Amino acid sequence: MKKLELSMALALILSIFLGNFAGFSRNLENLKQDVLRLHILANSDSAEDQALKLQVRDALLEQSEELFAGCETLEDMKQTVLTKQAEIQEIAEKTLRDAGCTDSVKVSLEKTRFDVREYENFTMPAGEYTALRILIGEAQGHNWWCVMYPPLCIPVAEPEQYFDDDTVELLEYPEKYEIKFKCVEIWEKLTQKNN
Repeated sequence: MKKLELSMALALILSIFLGNFAGFSRNLENLKQDVLRLHILANSDSAEDQALKLQVRDALLEQSEELFAGCETLEDMKQTVLTKQAEIQEIAEKTLRDAGCTDSVKVSLEKTRFDVREYENFTMPAGEYTALRILIGEAQGHNWWCVMYPPLCIPVAEPEQYFDDDTVELLEYPEKYEIKFKCVEIWEKLTQKNN
């Protein structure tokens, strides 16, 4: 009889954990689907190439209000990136040319894997996100990235303006979810191997 009771208790604990994990996994996946990142890769890790990367970043951020005027949704942003890819590339190339650099620039909108990133007030979990990618030259140097949509690249932007309470808690208190983050990462790796 005790074995049956123990088995039932373990089954109940496991079902509660799996139900909780499934909900967490869904929230995390929703976050990844609701974000557009800006990702700029420098030609190399030389001080000069890293400085050029930051000049490209500054030029794009300075013109982002004009480039993305009227974008109110994630889909608006993605569509604008696709229609203005040549203009975005031109801004990056002009910035490089003005600095005396002849490196090529490749601009794309694609799914990209990101590591965990901590900001002052929140943490973006690791995972695959859609990104506007700017590849400078060989794109072998350290990268710079931020969240374009919602517009968290802007220092005064706060996650509370754009996400529901559960997602804000996930972003602002990642230490509460470290084990769950790790479980999701392991699950994603296992499912990717099987595909």
